[in-house]
Amino acid sequence: MSRSPRVDGQVVAREAAPAQVVPAHSYHNDILAFHAFWQRKCRGRVMPARQDFDPGEMVTFLPGIVLIDVVADARRFVYRLLGTREVAMRNADPTGKGVAEGFYAASAEAALASYEDVLTRRAPRFEQRRFLTPDNRIGHEQTVILPLSDDGQTINKIIAYTHHHLI
Repeated sequence: MSRSPRVDGQVVAREAAPAQVVPAHSYHNDILAFHAFWQRKCRGRVMPARQDFDPGEMVTFLPGIVLIDVVADARRFVYRLLGTREVAMRNADPTGKGVAEGFYAASAEAALASYEDVLTRRAPRFEQRRFLTPDNRIGHEQTVILPLSDDGQTINKIIAYTHHHLI
């Protein structure tokens, strides 16, 4: 069952093509800064590894982080870690649950499709959407979803950063 707020329409994805081009005029500075941080961690590689990220270097981003394991079973994507702001927005902590069970999107299918897209394209994905909070306030969120690989080839984790604000 979803704990996500009601959403007016589908998630609108804005994908970068090529992966290094970001529509800067459309995204909050926090989203662009986290994407740039991820790019620096690439160090010439297609994607960085989880071990390239030191939490001490990213303290300002930690509340909005979601770390997802890519697993070789029916769950496919499993929440490994969520920042405090992400837990508060969901009003629950889905750590250890599959994305299909603990998603925060228009639907489980939409959440899974976003992560599958990152796997397929092996590149960042940018999304934005409006939502209605449980207390009927309109919100807007922007997210960047980024692949991670321990061996430089196989994506074994996905890291995402979301910026929320109420309108």
